[in-house]
Amino acid sequence: MKNVMQKGGWIISTLLGAAIFALGFDLFLIPNEMNTGGVSGLSMVIRQLLGFGSVGAIQIAINVPLFIIGGIKIGGKFFWGSLLGMASSSVFIDGFSAIPAPQTEPLLGALYGAVLCGIGIGMVFASGTSTGGSDILVRLLKLRYRNVPVGQICLCIDLVVAVLTGLVFRDVTKTLYTGITVFITSKVMDAVIYRFDYSKVVLIITSEYVQIAKQVGEKLRRGTTFLYGQGAYSGKETKVVLTAVKRQQLAELKELVTAIDPNAFIIVQEAHQVLGDGFARYSKDSL
Repeated sequence: MKNVMQKGGWIISTLLGAAIFALGFDLFLIPNEMNTGGVSGLSMVIRQLLGFGSVGAIQIAINVPLFIIGGIKIGGKFFWGSLLGMASSSVFIDGFSAIPAPQTEPLLGALYGAVLCGIGIGMVFASGTSTGGSDILVRLLKLRYRNVPVGQICLCIDLVVAVLTGLVFRDVTKTLYTGITVFITSKVMDAVIYRFDYSKVVLIITSEYVQIAKQVGEKLRRGTTFLYGQGAYSGKETKVVLTAVKRQQLAELKELVTAIDPNAFIIVQEAHQVLGDGFARYSKDSL
């Protein structure tokens, strides 16, 4: 999500993500009595084990230290943004509860609820904030495990809570449905967080490499690099044009190349997180 945190865009993304999450939660998960894991699910388990107290009070007791640590480790924007995310998701959940929930089978509820919740939480994470609770723990763990996708960290936490819920409440069926929910949610989250950064790396084998490289620079405003190659059959030496473009520029690049050399050999590959001039910049806080 390019420039999502500029000019207050992260606020809109946080609010919109919280609304989508609440919609999936209210319409599909709550009616089917599915535990979504996280701090809310853990609070239910603790309340059941203790035999006293309230889920809300336990949630607050868990959230307070997480917010403090998150603010210290990640920064003030994350702290205040997470407060906004937690407050707005709570408001939306209460507000959307008035919407009549569709009558669905538990499996369909798990699937559609997971997709909506994954999209919502993914948007919140992509904005650089969270909805509080286990989301803060996920971001803290991400600082330690840099190579693990956010969705996988979230999946591990939620699955542990789901298993504990099944053991404490002795409801295996709901736990199995919850497992489906948290798995799909994690995959959708990663798709939302990381897929927006996907670009294309293109290798172009052509005798018109000079002209093509020039046109790519002038018309697409993208840099090119010459790689030295040799035909295995002909033994002829040539230069291969290497360039990285945004997904939406791919069709224009193909037209440009084939207009110059209809016989050009074009290889297109997915590239995730292209860093540098014209693309994203690296940050230690990147997801």
